[in-house]
Amino acid sequence: MIQAADAGIGIVGKEGKQASLAADFSITQFSFVCRLLLWHGRNSYKRCASLSQFIIHRGLIISVMQAIFSAVFFFVSISLYQGILLIGYSSFFTMGPVFLLVLDVDVEAKIAMMYPELYKELQKGRVLSYKTFFMWILISVYQGAAIMYLAILLFKEDFIHVIAITFTVLIVTELLMVIVTVRTWHWLMAVAQIFSLGCYFLALVFLPSYFDPEFLTSPNFLIKFLALTAASCLPLFIMKYLRKRFAPPIYA
Repeated sequence: MIQAADAGIGIVGKEGKQASLAADFSITQFSFVCRLLLWHGRNSYKRCASLSQFIIHRGLIISVMQAIFSAVFFFVSISLYQGILLIGYSSFFTMGPVFLLVLDVDVEAKIAMMYPELYKELQKGRVLSYKTFFMWILISVYQGAAIMYLAILLFKEDFIHVIAITFTVLIVTELLMVIVTVRTWHWLMAVAQIFSLGCYFLALVFLPSYFDPEFLTSPNFLIKFLALTAASCLPLFIMKYLRKRFAPPIYA
């Protein structure tokens, strides 16, 4: 009998359910092993990889912005975002779209079952590796620095609104990054994106101490906001297009 394994699969048999109940996964037929590995295993691995790395990105980008904000003002111990903004950033402003990455799929079930050689890609561990980890670190540092430095550069005369400026760009950047990351759209993802934007617009109404609606609807802000968002996200969209164009996945 096998004494140790990375994952235990128990099969319900005529001799009882002892092994099945003690296993990590329980199936009723041996033929289900194929679907368990090639479809459910694939989705579990890729979804966990996407979600974990995106959460790292979401936390690091705001940390980079805080570090730059403190450095610009002689390392003063003042938080860039306080109270409800800091709490809401990782909850109702971005939680829905980020969490729903667990519904993402890269191939259909019938494709994964028809071509078992796709499983070789997972065995190489390229979806979650040191390379992908440091790539997300680099993306987070770049986007955090781009948002903060360009906000300082473009909004010199309106720097009193730095919180509203950078937070608006930050939220939109995170939602756009979900669009870059996701491979197959689910209707719940669209609902989550709309919900997050709705929460932001509600914040404009109920948090006047942080947001000035008159300033945020001015043409000057909108033009510079689009420039900031493009600087932080457009290179990632271009990289995704080039990668899909010149180095497509093996199932494409």
